Parts: sequence; structure tokens; C-alpha cells
Amino acid sequence: METQSTWQKIWTWIDLRGRREGGIGFILMRLTAIGLVVYLALHLTMISNLARGPEAWDSFIKLVKLPIFMVGDTLLIFGLVYHAINGIRVTVLGLGWGGDHQAALFWGAFVLSVLLTAVMVTAIVAIG
Repeated sequence: METQSTWQKIWTWIDLRGRREGGIGFILMRLTAIGLVVYLALHLTMISNLARGPEAWDSFIKLVKLPIFMVGDTLLIFGLVYHAINGIRVTVLGLGWGGDHQAALFWGAFVLSVLLTAVMVTAIVAIG
């Protein structure tokens, strides 16, 4: 029996080939969950700057106003929105409703997530 390397195991975990919408939704759910946990850890670390005084906080604010952080914020918003909406989709399917419409439910959840993310990011950019 051939053993797989760690990277091969990770790749099979996220490999999209041969997966249908339910499998893709499951992969995105995993990835958004990991992203949200990583964000929470980073958020708690960065918010500790409050304890180091106003100078540290001001330098942190300058850092997060860089354009690269807008990309991160967009991914965060999408992750939050998709994870929530897909969680509702999974719950509905788990209750035995809509099993015949799993593909449509996935694409509906995905498109709604993209649209809500676009609306939220546009509002953030407009606020400045």
C-alpha cells in the first residue's frame, strides 16, 4: 500500500475534480471556517495593541488602512457571509428539504454571498 504525503492528503481534501455542487460547498465551508478561525486569532492579537497605548494603536490603524487590507477585508466579509448562508443551506438539506435542488441551493447561496459581499465592500469604500 502506498502512503500519501501530508501535501497529497491536503490536496485531496480540497481537490475540486469530480466534485458536484454539494462537495464544492463543503470545501468552501471548510476553507471559510479555517479562515475565520485564523482571522479571530489575528484579530485578538492585533486588538491587544490597545493595551500598549495610543501610539501602538495609531500605528496599527495606519497599517490596516493600506490597500492590501481591503483585499483581506473583502475575503473576510465573503467568508463570513458565505459561511452563514451555506450553513443555512446545509441545515435545510439536513432537515430533508430541498435535496432535489442541491445544485440550485448551492449556486443561490454562492451568488447571494458574492452580491452581499459586493454591497458591503462598496459601502465600506464609500464610507472611507
